[in-house]
Amino acid sequence: MTAADLAAPAAAPAADVVQAVDWVAIAPPTVVAVVALAVLVADLFLPPRRKPVLAWAAIAGLVAALATLVPLRAGDRSTFCLTGTPDACSYTADHFTLAIQLLVLGGALLTALLSVALTRDELPAGEYWFLLLSSAAGAALLPASRDLATLVVALEVASLPAFALVGLKRGDRMSGEAALKFFLSSVTATAVTLLGVSFVYAATGTLHLTEIAGQLDDVPAQLGTLAKAGVALTLVGFAFKTAAAPFHFWVPDTYVGAPLPVAAYLSVVGKAVGFTGLVLVTVVAFPSYADVWGPALAVLAALTMTVGNVAALRQAPTRALSAVRLLAWSSVGQAGYLLVPIAAAAYSSDDQVGATVAYALVYAVVNLGAFAVAAVVARTHPANRIADYRGLYATRPVTALAMGFFLLCLAGLPPGVIGLFAKVVVFSAAVDAGLGWLAVVMGVNVVIALYYYLRWTAVLFRAPEAATEEAEAPVRHRVPAGLAVAVALTAVGGVLLSGYPQLVLRFAATTLF
Repeated sequence: MTAADLAAPAAAPAADVVQAVDWVAIAPPTVVAVVALAVLVADLFLPPRRKPVLAWAAIAGLVAALATLVPLRAGDRSTFCLTGTPDACSYTADHFTLAIQLLVLGGALLTALLSVALTRDELPAGEYWFLLLSSAAGAALLPASRDLATLVVALEVASLPAFALVGLKRGDRMSGEAALKFFLSSVTATAVTLLGVSFVYAATGTLHLTEIAGQLDDVPAQLGTLAKAGVALTLVGFAFKTAAAPFHFWVPDTYVGAPLPVAAYLSVVGKAVGFTGLVLVTVVAFPSYADVWGPALAVLAALTMTVGNVAALRQAPTRALSAVRLLAWSSVGQAGYLLVPIAAAAYSSDDQVGATVAYALVYAVVNLGAFAVAAVVARTHPANRIADYRGLYATRPVTALAMGFFLLCLAGLPPGVIGLFAKVVVFSAAVDAGLGWLAVVMGVNVVIALYYYLRWTAVLFRAPEAATEEAEAPVRHRVPAGLAVAVALTAVGGVLLSGYPQLVLRFAATTLF
């Protein structure tokens, strides 16, 4: 045997170590990140009167990122895979990833439309658009993450800019306090998550989610307690991110103190980030510990929806910022519904996660629409009380009809048919998994929510109070184009989904992993 023969086998594996990056697969978060850097650099050179260009550049970047989802619709791409183990990849563009990226990028686009007027008048444009796009890039990366390291990095890239967005209103004490509370709670959640991840890695010796699922089935006895502690701590960390009770305390003050578009962003995209991470670690990485996380998530779901709806019920219509505070507590209640299918996945062999995805898509459209209308009302009533919506139909009939439709969708009543169907899908997931008691709790909470949603809807169509000499009727201001487009897009989206609910409800019957 020659020296060349001996060297040939050793050289062959070395060629496999160098991987080709699938740029098409990673295009959605990459495009958003590149546009964020471009906006930051452009801000250094643009004169103040040209700063509005940054807003439209950010919007164009988000539209371009949404367009990059089209070539990925087959859901069969992955990259950054382990050599010799093609199923263990760090980035996977499957149907679950594409659905969440559509939600995240669409939510960020609507938030950008809400923010155009705000960045022109009140907030520093360059910093705002860079932070928003950076957060959206991390949120778009997270659903494709298939190892714990990438998952945690994506989670922090999505979260860290959000702290600054909440506190971006300079000189506003409420905004600063909201940012601080949000920061402290998120840092605690990250620390707990990292501790749990380190325990899981110590017990399994791998960070890839599919590899962890296999290793947890055969953990040595001496590492069993460490593995269980890692699973529990990781779940607690993501429970903070999803605003699940009792880890929800930061939500109302953060939403009230943040600029209204940022509150809308956190209610949809921020929530999607937490739930996506929770789905990945439970269903993909920890299926063998379903007997641990299944009952825990079921209890969290019941507690979260109850706390959120009862607190929303108690909001006084005349209290300052009561409209935003009610939407904040409503989002906590909705988080409870989103947890139900994930908990049901522990008890059923069927893929129940699709019900969470379908509900999240519906919730994103109508909740962003409600925040868009709140932004319209805030232009004439900065206190944004529920009482300020009285007689909205008399002054802005189209806006009032849109708000009524959004509230009925959130309540699950016709003509908001899509909201009703989404709740039925979640309810069915609980029943099919044998969680009858959780279905009963959900039914009770739906009834509670009906009251405060209908009470707000009724206010829209009441006769406005007669103006007096001391309190004249407010002057009707022109709605900025971006804000009007946001209201129109969400209203059209809600109507379209109510007419063709299968557009999103099909996810509930599809295997996403």
